[in-house]
Amino acid sequence: MVFPVVGGDGKPTGYEIENSLRLTDNAYLNITRSSQSNTTGTFSAWIKTAAQNSFQLAGGHTDVNNRSYIYFPSSGDGFSGGIFSRTSGSADLNFSTSAVYRDPSAWYHLVVAIDTTQSTESNRVKWYVNGQQITSFSASTYPSQNASIPILNKSAQTIGAGYGASAVSVWSDGYMAEVYYIDGTQYAASDFGETNDNGVWIPKDASGDLTFGTNGFYLEFKQTGTSQNSSGIGADTSGNDNHLAVNSLSATDVTTDTPTNNFAVINAVWAGLSARVAPTLSEGNTQVDHGSTDSGAWSTIIPANGKWYAEFKITNTSSNTSGISVQNLTDGEANWRADTYQNAKGYQFFMNGNKGNNGTATTSYGSAWSNNDIIGIAMDLDNGKLYFSVNGTYVDSGDPTSGSSGTGAAFSIDAGDLHCIGSGYKHSMQGQWNFGNAPFSISSGNSDANGYGNFEYAVPSGYYSLNTKNLAEFG
Repeated sequence: MVFPVVGGDGKPTGYEIENSLRLTDNAYLNITRSSQSNTTGTFSAWIKTAAQNSFQLAGGHTDVNNRSYIYFPSSGDGFSGGIFSRTSGSADLNFSTSAVYRDPSAWYHLVVAIDTTQSTESNRVKWYVNGQQITSFSASTYPSQNASIPILNKSAQTIGAGYGASAVSVWSDGYMAEVYYIDGTQYAASDFGETNDNGVWIPKDASGDLTFGTNGFYLEFKQTGTSQNSSGIGADTSGNDNHLAVNSLSATDVTTDTPTNNFAVINAVWAGLSARVAPTLSEGNTQVDHGSTDSGAWSTIIPANGKWYAEFKITNTSSNTSGISVQNLTDGEANWRADTYQNAKGYQFFMNGNKGNNGTATTSYGSAWSNNDIIGIAMDLDNGKLYFSVNGTYVDSGDPTSGSSGTGAAFSIDAGDLHCIGSGYKHSMQGQWNFGNAPFSISSGNSDANGYGNFEYAVPSGYYSLNTKNLAEFG
């Protein structure tokens, strides 16, 4: 059995990151300028990887022979860190970390600090992951002294994507937060973060202590507009007004899933285990396409107690043997057998309106679902009750606030056991999970009692969104 590990300890840090940017294919930020430092600069960002492909931190480009990028490449079972640069057609900088980072639920802090004027070769490029300088590389080519690096000196620069031979063509799937670019100074990771009393690397408020240089910028993603100005997603809050242009991004891509409050997503690794094949994940592991073969998808946060709420929006309906599920992991690994759905483990609400659990025959429960319906899941692990709603109305007049009486509960479940929320589908079923970090447009905007999350429908009193802060307090 594989249990996901949630990055961070959920404890208050004193400094809170409010927002992140969710990236997927064709989405990125860019800026063009006429000049900047040729030899020295620092990139710092927190990232949360999603689908198992490369994550692009930044890129710089003039033409096919003069380009570079900082990336988090996939290595089959995780990600390593890398930077590549080509000047005048020759590779003059190439690094790839020996370490592999495998946690699809964790936020990682990356710092790449360059200063080619350094006389000592190993000081010209420094890699840091979660505050630790990386010194072991599977590939390492240091630039020559005083070398001009394309990502520092060229006019076109990207964030969240990289350049192919002639254009932006290498994308990211995941999240970025607290993005710094420093023009002209090589900083260390300790300038952006610190270790707390529990030994966890956390961000700190560094903006007032940094010299950004002429072309430096700081991206907090507090804005939701699409213009290249102070109201846009790419707004520079360093004071330099080096605002970045927005490409294929909208207000829904700004989320509150951050290194200081990590929200659940679908686990990209766990989804492909056991009798299932991995569904196709996108939108920062919140959108699932289960394809034509049995597949399961499960949340990265697995509570043992507390009361929790999530939503699932149907984007393509085609099979009654499909649905959403709550799985008891104390009894065994989550398994979804959509071909004989009566035998699926756990507790299911199916698209045809039926319900079933643990091999029992399905029974009539509610109405069949349609495209764009939003299914609510209210999971009361304190009282051992489970409720479902369709477009804000609880099925069978369910009352998630009824406590131990469980008025209209779909199921009685084992209180105190580990449970995860997920989905299993067949025949090209698709949908979007909202654990409070909605990938779809929200018209009403409802948060939990702690003020966390963004839901289409009201969160029942006493229920909370699946994130590390709530888990530390109520889980």
